[in-house]
Amino acid sequence: MSIMWRYLDKRSATIAAIKDFNNMKFIIRDTGEEIRGVYESAAGAGSPKLDGMPKAHNPTAGEERTIKAIEEIDLLRERYRQACEYMAWFQPAWDALSEDDRFVLDTFFCSCNEYGSGAADVVADHFSIERSSAYRKKSRALENLTTLLYGKG
Repeated sequence: MSIMWRYLDKRSATIAAIKDFNNMKFIIRDTGEEIRGVYESAAGAGSPKLDGMPKAHNPTAGEERTIKAIEEIDLLRERYRQACEYMAWFQPAWDALSEDDRFVLDTFFCSCNEYGSGAADVVADHFSIERSSAYRKKSRALENLTTLLYGKG
């Protein structure tokens, strides 16, 4: 194991990974459509605007538009690759958690809840426990996921 793992704040890294989960699912789901849109916008020739304003002639406008589209597609593909890499790393650990742990972590970190915005009350109501027990439940679930992602250490 690399020495850097000793200095990584695994708990904070796990929280950041949980917060990125829905974004990565979105990227994987919608990147194909975004790429199709870029292809379509780059495929056609530009049409003149009939607004009466004088035009500046740019003989390489078509090539510049094509280059811009290629660069944008490359960025979208790289973002998609990173999202797939993230999901291959995160999804097995997330799936290994109990349903209760996933609910707790999702409530605290994913469900559009800022930390302390009532997530503890939602968890407490769901499990019929006190708020302090909800926070302990969150800590245990977070520790379980951290161990699954980064191992003991």
